[in-house]
Amino acid sequence: MLICSFHYSESNTFKMSSHLNWMIIRNNNAFLLKKRNINKPFSTEPSNLTNLSSYRYSGLVHRKSVGIVDTPDKKGFTVVYKKAKAVNKPAKATVRRTMRAGARRSLHNLRRLLTANKYRVDLNKAALRRASAVLRSQKPLRAKKVRATKKAD
Repeated sequence: MLICSFHYSESNTFKMSSHLNWMIIRNNNAFLLKKRNINKPFSTEPSNLTNLSSYRYSGLVHRKSVGIVDTPDKKGFTVVYKKAKAVNKPAKATVRRTMRAGARRSLHNLRRLLTANKYRVDLNKAALRRASAVLRSQKPLRAKKVRATKKAD
């Protein structure tokens, strides 16, 4: 007597490669921003660190991605990253962490977060630059000194 059994699980889902995803969306997606006389189009994705439309920086096609945005109260920044284990569940995949402990401490915590969770090493420097730019944009501008005019004799 021959008994056959098949085991199906919900985790057996069809997965496309990130390269194939990129080939499909690279010329057509909602976040693409094309300008005249500029060869490389920009991207307005929330998880794109450099705002360039390229495979390397795209947060749509990779299993792990990192995005850095400004906080609503303009004090610190928020790190938005995707968990690789919850790729098929978008609501559970994104995690937000707000960092407000001052510039040096926040950048140090960001670096620790990226290395501890084994996020993409090639994006570490870009993430730190983006966070630094966000923190710099929150500083108040210095008042310009008014030059004294010469007195006419």
